[in-house]
Amino acid sequence: MANKPELTVVKIGGNVIDNEQALQAFLTDFAAIQGYKILVHGGGKIATKTAESLGITAIFHEGRRITDKPMLDVAVMTYAGLINKNITAQLQALQNNAMGFTGADGNLIRSEKRKNAAVDFGFVGDVITINADLIRVLLLQNVVPVFSAITHDGNGQLLNTNADTIASTLAVACSSYFNVKLLYCFEKKGVLLDSENEESVIKNLTFEAYQNLREQKTIHSGMLPKLENCFNALRQGVSQIGIGSPEMLKKDNSIFTLVTA
Repeated sequence: MANKPELTVVKIGGNVIDNEQALQAFLTDFAAIQGYKILVHGGGKIATKTAESLGITAIFHEGRRITDKPMLDVAVMTYAGLINKNITAQLQALQNNAMGFTGADGNLIRSEKRKNAAVDFGFVGDVITINADLIRVLLLQNVVPVFSAITHDGNGQLLNTNADTIASTLAVACSSYFNVKLLYCFEKKGVLLDSENEESVIKNLTFEAYQNLREQKTIHSGMLPKLENCFNALRQGVSQIGIGSPEMLKKDNSIFTLVTA
């Protein structure tokens, strides 16, 4: 493990992407990360706004987007187009040789349409395979891959895929070649003991502590799948995972949650 090169995989949430100044500050800090790195981004609010401007109503089930054909078209336009290329251009301006991708490019991320008997999520994909060999080649050429939340099924169909899951599966796949650190950046300082208190950050979260807090309903809703991804990634070779605000990219004493096995 020690002789593997370092790789940092960073996932940035929609709340930062929605704010131009916050995004610029984040990208400046991301660009300063030394060594190999990958950026994964979502962008749900921009997709929803674009859909509304086109007369398309966004549909959700328990907080998860249902992607019908019109919404898939909007997701591809905004995630893989507008957001991805703006981020790529800004990183180029910061002297990072960024290259924007969907999962279809180079067959980098293949997924399958979600199977769920109770709810049809439409054109939503669950990741099956990652082309880690090609990603390694790109990284060794000092390319900074920037992944949007769009994958493909290998049969010509694009699919909308959860960006948190893309980040964790990329981190796991790349752990064969790299010592991987996975960072989830969002609007909070970390995983909170009290959702009403921004300062109640759990600085170190073990799996045992997570299970207890989940049973007590202290940790719930959207944080559950994020943390499940984290613990799965740790079990499959990722060396370190952090959750918190973009401030944790800076090498200072910023507060965030360190997730450990």
